[in-house]
This record gives sequence, structure tokens and C-alpha cells, in this order.
Amino acid sequence: MADKQTTPIPPPAPIRLVAVIVSFNRCEHLKQGIAAVLDEPVAGLVVVDNGSTDGSREWLASLDDPRLDVVTPERNLGGAGGFELGFQVALDTFQADWLVCFDDDARPVPGAFRAFMERDLDGIDGAAAAVYYPDGSICEMNRPSWNPFWHGRLLWRTMSGMLIGRSREGFHLADHHYAEENMLEIDSSSFVGCFVRAKAVQRIGLPRGELFIYGDDIIYTLTLRKAGGRHVFLPHVRFVHDCSADLRGSARITPLWKAFYAYRNGLVMYRIASGAWFPLVVPVKVLGWLLAARHYPQKRQYLRLCREALRDGLRRHPGASHDDLTRRYP
Repeated sequence: MADKQTTPIPPPAPIRLVAVIVSFNRCEHLKQGIAAVLDEPVAGLVVVDNGSTDGSREWLASLDDPRLDVVTPERNLGGAGGFELGFQVALDTFQADWLVCFDDDARPVPGAFRAFMERDLDGIDGAAAAVYYPDGSICEMNRPSWNPFWHGRLLWRTMSGMLIGRSREGFHLADHHYAEENMLEIDSSSFVGCFVRAKAVQRIGLPRGELFIYGDDIIYTLTLRKAGGRHVFLPHVRFVHDCSADLRGSARITPLWKAFYAYRNGLVMYRIASGAWFPLVVPVKVLGWLLAARHYPQKRQYLRLCREALRDGLRRHPGASHDDLTRRYP
């Protein structure tokens, strides 16, 4: 009896991964980032230049690579607006399966994208890379996290940590998670080394450009999770973030208009994160704003900004234009 003929199963189609970089006046960093991306197996690279004046646009215009699409909006859209535009262009131009986004001072380490593509991504909607400073230490500002309001034990640990000034440790990944090999379920991550499945973007929408800066990445990844998507941490997929940000920061946010986005967007984030707890969270956050007034010399102007941030955060209203904010709160 003749052997039964079987049809060979074809190998899976390669992932069409498209990178999105938002840039503003960091030409030397941008050069490193673009070189690192184009050395990886990407189907496309979208660069949104937010009105750079340091030669970035001229240098970008000199590049010739069919995978590169440079977008130059007429005005500065902020990080959030840049990613909103970049995601849309990536989907329209390159028919992406997955998007990966990051700032112009970040870049994948060699082999990062290939390592991502070799993972079993079935059932996964988003993924966060392990982000390090150039010296090899973990980049604190890009440490993924869980939402403590969705995990009772974490909420208690976070509240306990607030008493000793270590609340971040209650819900952010620990150092040992970076040394492990397996993927880990998370709730939120930054937009540095953030991978999102194209179908998930089509389901939940684009990043919210009206947020301009601050919290847009956490809001987006929390929205993904709240919609039932799976978001994971991939410790073997590594990025470098050559930034100078310090989480300790200053007691005063300068220029003042940035405080509006930090406060207003914070309320947007907490509405998603805290759910039924939101009415209890709002007075705590506002109290923090009021206590911070002592650090601002123009207290009347600062308090007016707080009122606007509270109003727009509660109304879910985009508020004043960016140009208006920078004029009134320099």
C-alpha cells in the first residue's frame, strides 16, 4: 500500500515590523538610532521630526533608503502627537504587522528586533523591551509596571511604600525580572522599545495626540490592557536610552506649561487605572498640587493652571491649544 502523501506545512511569513521614531533637536542621537534600526530586519522606519532646528531635517533629507519615511509636520506635535501621526503613517505606508516606537535618544541593541521576531507572539498584543542606560544600568524611567488598582496585593504594597517614599517599588518590575529569560505579563510600559500589534492599534485606536507630552505611553498601554489585550515584558529584547532624565527631578516643573500636561494627563491616566477608586484619587492628587505651590514664585498663576488641569482632566476635554498654554504659562 502506497504511503499517504502529506502536504508540507509552509513556514510562517516573516513579521513586517515597522519602527516609529519621534524626534526633536537631537540630531546626533537620531543618527545613531536610525543606523541601529536600519541594521535590523525592519520593513519600514517612520521618523516624525517635530520642527527640529539643529540640522536634523536637512540630514534626514539626505538619506536614501526605501524603508525610510520622514514626516515633517508644520508644527511641534509633542511626543504624543508625533506617535499618533507616526503610527498612522506606519500602518498606511508599510502595511505593518507590528509597530515598535521610541524616542530619538533611544535605539535597539544589535539583534534586538530579530530576538523579538523569533519569540512565539501568538496571543500577544503588546510587548516592552528591557531598556538600559549606555553604562548598562537599568533605565528607571522606562521600567515597566503593573497597575496596583488591578492587583490588591500590589495596591497595599504601593500604599505602604508611600509612607517611606518608595511607592514605585510596589508596582514596578524588580531588577531580577531583567535577568530572567521568560516573558512576563505586565500592565503598562513606556514608549521606548514598545511593540504593539497592528491589529491591536486598529482595535483600540492611535495614541492620543492631544496629550502632547507626559503619560501618553502609560495611558495607551493601560488602554490596551483594559481592552483585553495581553502586554508582556521581554527581558531578552534590549534597548539603550541615552537620556539624562533624573526621576528625582526638581520640586518645580519648568517651564510652567509642562505642569499643566503633567497634572491634566495624570488625571486621565488615573481615571483609566483606578476605575471606581477615581473619586478618591482626585483629591489626593490635587492636594499634592496645592502643596507644591510653595515651590512656585508666581503662585496665583500656578493655581490658575491647577484649576485648568483639574477642569480639563475631569471633563475629558483636550483643553487649550499648546500655543495658548505656552503663551499664558511660560
